[in-house]
Order: sequence, then C-alpha cells, then structure tokens
Amino acid sequence: MKLPPLKTLCFLTVIPLAAAANAAETGYRVINKIQLGGEGGWDALTVDSAARRLYISRSTHVMVVDIDSNTLAGDIPDTPGVHGIALAPELNRGFTSNGKADTVTIFSLDTLKTLGQVKTGQDPDAIVYDPASKLVFAFNAESGDATVFDAASGTVTATIALGGRPEFAETDAAGHIYANIEDTSEVVEIDTATLAVARRFPLKPCEEPSGIGLDKKNHRVFSGCHNKVMSVLDTVQGKVIAAVPIGGGVDGNGFDPGPGYAFSSNGDGTLTISSETAPGEFTVAQTLATQNRSRTMAIDLKTHNVYLPAAEFGPVPEPQQEGAKKQRPPMIPGSFAVLVVGR
Repeated sequence: MKLPPLKTLCFLTVIPLAAAANAAETGYRVINKIQLGGEGGWDALTVDSAARRLYISRSTHVMVVDIDSNTLAGDIPDTPGVHGIALAPELNRGFTSNGKADTVTIFSLDTLKTLGQVKTGQDPDAIVYDPASKLVFAFNAESGDATVFDAASGTVTATIALGGRPEFAETDAAGHIYANIEDTSEVVEIDTATLAVARRFPLKPCEEPSGIGLDKKNHRVFSGCHNKVMSVLDTVQGKVIAAVPIGGGVDGNGFDPGPGYAFSSNGDGTLTISSETAPGEFTVAQTLATQNRSRTMAIDLKTHNVYLPAAEFGPVPEPQQEGAKKQRPPMIPGSFAVLVVGR
C-alpha cells in the first residue's frame, strides 16, 4: 500500500527495520524449549498465570502444560478444529472454540472433563471470557458474527453481526470487547451491556489485522497486520497513533503491563518487542530470532515470560496436478515444542 504524504500521517510513528535492529536490547532471549511432541498442528494458546498452566490448541485436542515443572498436566480431547481457549477461573470453567464443529466445549479447570457444548456460528475462532459481564464471546470467522452465551449456564444470549471476518479479540473487563476484523482492516468495539457493536475504528496503514494485544490502563489496542506493521489504536482519541514495523506472517500479539512491552509473534521466525518511548511514540526495542512458523504467543503475567509454539517441518510436497493449491510442509513427528522467551 502506498502511504499518503507524511504531513497527513504526522500522528504515526514508523521505524525502519534497519533502525529497529540497532535499537536498545530489552534483554529478552529464548531461555527454554519445552519438548512436548504429540499430534496435530496448533493455533492459539492461553496462560493461566495463577494456576500455572498453559493451554495449547492442537487441531483436535488441547494440551495442558504445567509451566512450573514444564511437564504435560493433561489433555482435553474431542475439540475438532480447535482455535482458541478462554478461561473463567472464578467459575472453574474453560471454553474451547471448535472451528470444524461450530461449537464451544465447556470444560472443568480442575478435572479438564467436558461439561457441555454450545452451538455457535460458522467456524468459531477467537474466544473471550469477559469477567465483568460473566459472558463468553465466540467470534465466528465464516459467518462474520459473535455468539454470546452465559458462562455459568451455557445459554446463548445474543448473536452480534460484525460486518466482516473476525480474528483475535480482547476484553478490557470494563464493558468493552475489542476484535480485529481482518477483511475490512478495522477494530470493532462491542458494548458488553447492549451486546452490540458500539464503534468501528479503521486501522490504516494496517492491512488484514490478526493478533491483538490490549493496554487496558492506557486504552491502546495493538493489532498485528499482514503488511508487516503493528498498529497502535488509541480508543480514547478514536484513531491509530502509531504503526510499528514487525516481521512477516504475524498471527499473535500481546501486551505485558509489567515491563510495558507490546509483542508480535511472526511466522518468519521473529518476535518483535516494542515500547512507548515518548507519549504516543512507539519504537522497536528488540527483534528476537525464534523459530520459523512460531506465529502465535501467550504471556505469563506473573513471570513475564512469553510462550511460542514451534516445530520442525519437512519439504513442501509437490502439487499433484497443475494449478493445485500449494500444500503446507509436513510437521516432523515428535518435533512439537514450546519456546519460552524471558529475561
């Protein structure tokens, strides 16, 4: 995309990648690699910092890892096409979005046993538990809407039309849910009281936002975009105030209020770490080498460690016929692991 003249974008901070490489290091590095193996690809993952557990989606099941001992603590089976995991600790419940079944699985955090199923729209992807309203929001990629249900009873209370294809979402636990809309390059703000879209924010120069992070205190939404920038949206001002360069193939973003860093996990094998160096000005503090295809992430707010799934892959198979869709490279059996990034 060709950007408008600089005078029309004076509110944006855009740092060249070369400058980013020379920026002051944050001290983050890969401090561990948890070898897990197991079947299936992966998508989103979620940390329960209080219970010291990491939940990892693995295509048809969810792996549960004890992040103090770095060992497998359990498994949640029968989650076809699982994308995301949301947790409601005060209700002792967790929720998985099952994209191939158009359902959400409700499970017990104590036993990991299935408690029930909720029917959703088409291809539920991101999923968020909002502790203020005690509602769960499942964002349906194919039907372009969100299924809302009561976390305690599993009763569906609303379906919210989103006007596009939703990707990751976050709650501020104060009445708002923020969700990236990939095909319109927007963030929508959902009012958790009215269960309707209250505002829409264009994210230019961002294109196709995927991962999301939220600075609740300062009302900033960080969206990882497929044109290699992370947009910084100020929801009070109602506009994008910065665009930070990131690696390619982003699918995961997050914000850690402890050190004040925004993270972008990129499929090209990098983790971009950004910070606010002056009011409204953001720079790349470090670009850390991770592993190819480590494109999603989760943050432990207790230790401030960042977790990234990774695996080894074989060569891309040759197409069986001319014009056939390019296939993904096969994962080498037993190679699945989680990288632990810390200081």
